[in-house]
Amino acid sequence: MSSRESDRITSAQQTLDILHEMSQLLNTQLDKETLATCVQLIESGVNPEALAAVVTELRRENLQLDGTQSLKTQ
Repeated sequence: MSSRESDRITSAQQTLDILHEMSQLLNTQLDKETLATCVQLIESGVNPEALAAVVTELRRENLQLDGTQSLKTQ
């Protein structure tokens, strides 16, 4: 691996680390892997607001499913 490629990878990792720290401060509840996926989608042209709406909706559905599951186990 060339020095330039290594520098690029190091820079990308540092950027992701900073984004993850910001994400934690904002209490987004996104792990590093999910955050990296979101960044890749945005870099590929996905509308950030649409992506945020999808994440919000998926969380809402997950909460509903969790509530349904806990009712079934009681």
